[in-house]
Amino acid sequence: MVDSQVVLWGQTIAYTCYTISIMSLMAWFAYKITRQGDTYKAPNKLFYVYVSVLIVAGVSLHIITYNTIPWAPMDINRAEIKADKVFDIRVANHQFYLPADTLFIKVGEKAMFNVTSDDLTYGFGLFRKDNSMLFQMQVVPGHNNDILWQFNKPGVYSIRSTEYSGPKGAQMIIDHAVEVIE
Repeated sequence: MVDSQVVLWGQTIAYTCYTISIMSLMAWFAYKITRQGDTYKAPNKLFYVYVSVLIVAGVSLHIITYNTIPWAPMDINRAEIKADKVFDIRVANHQFYLPADTLFIKVGEKAMFNVTSDDLTYGFGLFRKDNSMLFQMQVVPGHNNDILWQFNKPGVYSIRSTEYSGPKGAQMIIDHAVEVIE
């Protein structure tokens, strides 16, 4: 599975270029209709060619980046995938209750995080040491809330609530909660 940081950088560059192209089209159109002394003329063929290229590029960009999302194949084929480890986590009264102080996972293993809430809607997110998010999901009381993830490199992660659940929700952080080992 590709690391989500690599995907994020790639998509940031691609979508930034695409957005700049669209903005240049808008600026070109605005310039053409606001020039002094000219009356409004319908856009020329070059304008329509540029719009067509942007449409094709935008649709292509979405199709290409769909397959770069690292967890998409795992979610699509989830019924056939068996988790190597399953962690049942409970959330209540603004606290995470883990089955152990630190959840250990080996590199390459697929881990299933089953998270249940007893009272409110919370978020469940795994964060790297640099505070960037690896993944997250919403945890709704009375519903099945689980996420399957494959870890491809060693690391230490914290668990945090990623959903507003009142002022106490900001304190819902467990450092060194998950450790991926060789």
